[in-house]
Amino acid sequence: MQAESAVPEDGAVPETIASAASDDGAAPEVLALAKVVARLRTEIASLEALASTAAVLERAKGVMMARRGVSADEAYEALVEAAEGHGRTLMEECWITLGSSRSQRVPEPGPARVLLPSKGPEHAGSVFSSGRYLARGSRTGGVRAAGGGAGGTRRLLAALAGRLADARTADDIAEYLRESLTGSFGVEGVMIYSMVGTGRLELAGHAGIDPDVVGQWRDIPPLANIAALDAMTGEEPVWLEDAAADAERYQLIGGNPRRWPSRAWIPVPGAGGPADLVVGFFRGRPGPFDAHARTVLGEASALCAGPLHAVRSPLTVPPDHEVAAIQAVFEALPGTAILLSPLRTPTGEVEDYRIEAAAPGSVDIAGRRGKELVGRRVLETYPTVAGTPLWHGYLDALTTGTTYIGEPFSYQEVVAGVPEQSTYSVRATRLGGRLVVTWIRHDVTRREERRLASMERLGNLGWADWNLVTDTINWSDHVYAIFRRDPELGPMTLEELPAHLLPDDLPALGADVERLLRDGAAIDRQFRIVVPDGVRHLRIVAEAETDAEGTPVEVHGFFQDLTAQRDAELALRESERAVLVQRGMLQAERTLAARLQHALLPTPERSMDLAGLRVDVAYMPSDSGVNVGGDWYSAIELPDHSALFVVGDVAGHGLDAVGTMAQLRFTAKGMIVTGSALADALTRLNTLLIHTPPDGFGTSATATMIMARYWPQEQRLSWVRAGHLPPLLVRDGRAEYLPLPEGGLLGAGFASAYEEVSLRLEPGDHLLLYTDGLIEVPGESIDRGLDRLARAAVDCVAAGRPEPLARLLAELRPGRRDDVCVLDIHLPADRAPEGRG
Repeated sequence: MQAESAVPEDGAVPETIASAASDDGAAPEVLALAKVVARLRTEIASLEALASTAAVLERAKGVMMARRGVSADEAYEALVEAAEGHGRTLMEECWITLGSSRSQRVPEPGPARVLLPSKGPEHAGSVFSSGRYLARGSRTGGVRAAGGGAGGTRRLLAALAGRLADARTADDIAEYLRESLTGSFGVEGVMIYSMVGTGRLELAGHAGIDPDVVGQWRDIPPLANIAALDAMTGEEPVWLEDAAADAERYQLIGGNPRRWPSRAWIPVPGAGGPADLVVGFFRGRPGPFDAHARTVLGEASALCAGPLHAVRSPLTVPPDHEVAAIQAVFEALPGTAILLSPLRTPTGEVEDYRIEAAAPGSVDIAGRRGKELVGRRVLETYPTVAGTPLWHGYLDALTTGTTYIGEPFSYQEVVAGVPEQSTYSVRATRLGGRLVVTWIRHDVTRREERRLASMERLGNLGWADWNLVTDTINWSDHVYAIFRRDPELGPMTLEELPAHLLPDDLPALGADVERLLRDGAAIDRQFRIVVPDGVRHLRIVAEAETDAEGTPVEVHGFFQDLTAQRDAELALRESERAVLVQRGMLQAERTLAARLQHALLPTPERSMDLAGLRVDVAYMPSDSGVNVGGDWYSAIELPDHSALFVVGDVAGHGLDAVGTMAQLRFTAKGMIVTGSALADALTRLNTLLIHTPPDGFGTSATATMIMARYWPQEQRLSWVRAGHLPPLLVRDGRAEYLPLPEGGLLGAGFASAYEEVSLRLEPGDHLLLYTDGLIEVPGESIDRGLDRLARAAVDCVAAGRPEPLARLLAELRPGRRDDVCVLDIHLPADRAPEGRG
């Protein structure tokens, strides 16, 4: 209850610390730093105590508002009266009020972190809750005038009061207002302004407002047609409910009237003085604010008084007109400048300096800029300055009036955990009782030079300046490298440049330079120069500065070496040309191979009847690539009325594959017609491929093949294979693959042996011979492809579709990455074997 009594008033430094430092004979700068540390500790303890008591007070006021349906002012007065009546302190009464409300459903906000003004919690009632600026006619009865919605409104304001106790910044307060008032009252945006100087408004917090609008209206100079300023100076709300009419009277903060058809500006009472804050409520719907809305917005604004003043810096000092004038001068300065006010001990000694004004270009080592520096103390912000020549230079300039010009020195500060070190040169001169300080950061110049050098190196370019009045030329180091010129020779003039150009590029560049020097017309031209190591492709970009009469007096530009880029472009162009030629050759080869394949391997459009069998063939080329594959088939009736069926697949694509396919197709047919057995035919074909490379030299071609012969009198089919996939037999609604006999790949080796096997065909049977393109999918096992084909064949046969089975299966192939050949050998159920009966 008595936490505030343990904190020294006005931030006084505890005597024990100061006396201890003096007794130890410490240097003045050490004593100054000790006082800084002591003062900061004192302020932290004070703020912690004030924050805790302020949170309790605000919650107790919220409970009282919800319980009695009163305004914030009336809730505070009730708490004070109850405390006096019971003989308690205000904080004791607040704790008792909160304790008695636990059994009631009163909203409780989270832990409080609000900072109060230095007047202490006993002053919080007048600071936090003044209701002077509610809508006219709403003061009596407060929210109770809301009729049937009074209970909900009381709860809303009580909850808002609790949330405001948690606010850390003005942006937090704006967001809490927007969230609390967006539903029933249509508030979608909130802007909070504070009075800075005479009539100037500065944005303190906002919520729900577009960033572009925030940037446009962050700082408002003194003007006569600003509604927010009128509300603050007149200490009465300004209701903007007709966008067209309001736009004629005021400059509408927030921009587009269609985005915010209705707005309200309500002043916030100051701490015992006139209003110095104003809250703007922005609605996305048109129409006037009714009496209930005006009352609630006024009560909500009054609740913000204390939190808004609390989050503002407790070190804020009253405006100083002299400082304001100096700040106005600083605003026009291009470089660095700050105004320091000395902070003295009771004996008159300088113990620190406070930054009162800063030019916008003032940036310290931590990146704090301009107004971010104002209000900071030197030793608190830059503690290692104490006792340095800079510190003594400040004292000497302040005491004697002589200008202090310091030698360059290094200063280090830890920024985000990383040590940052820079070199500065500082000047200080007295102005009245204060110091004007300027500085140069040398490492910034060096850093920019390093960045420029890196940019030139990475972009392979360099800058150049030509002063046409003094006839002086400056080149960066990289320009000498581009021109392969010795820096000791100095830069060349614009008149010398044509002597190094190729004759073909001279007219165009000469005309550009003439226009640049005569009319000041900028140029951007590529050209070629001759250097000891060959021809280089360069680019010049330049512009001229002219005098008052328009005559060029100085030229600025850069040269860029494009040789590597041009070489890459030429190489790419050659590569593209070669690709186009190669593609044309491949396309021509594909066309020839396709024609040859079609001539050698015609695909019948209808079913064939061979030896009592119905035979269907389907051939489909791949959809990708430019080469023709080596898939082929053969189906003929032999002189003895038997039938020969062959399906093969030559490895590779193109003309070589088509030639090997033709060789195998006709040779196999000739050997069987002349009486060779199936196994003997494969053995001879294997020998043929081994001894006949496709291109006349190199390795031999390889191929897979399956060959079958059917004798209709016996309904017997004998077959052999050479590394080919097994035939698929579909019988009685089931599909099974025939067991594979021995037989290696054709062309793979002399040791291959081939075994002949037989089976009897039954009426209704389908025997499928096919190539691997029908089942293979990249990344998938061959077994999955075989299972898929078996299921598809059974489904197609069971469906009884009129289309040939071979074509149906070829169209169902998974992907079209390879050629497909399918041969369907079918013994119809209504046909009797020839030669019987």
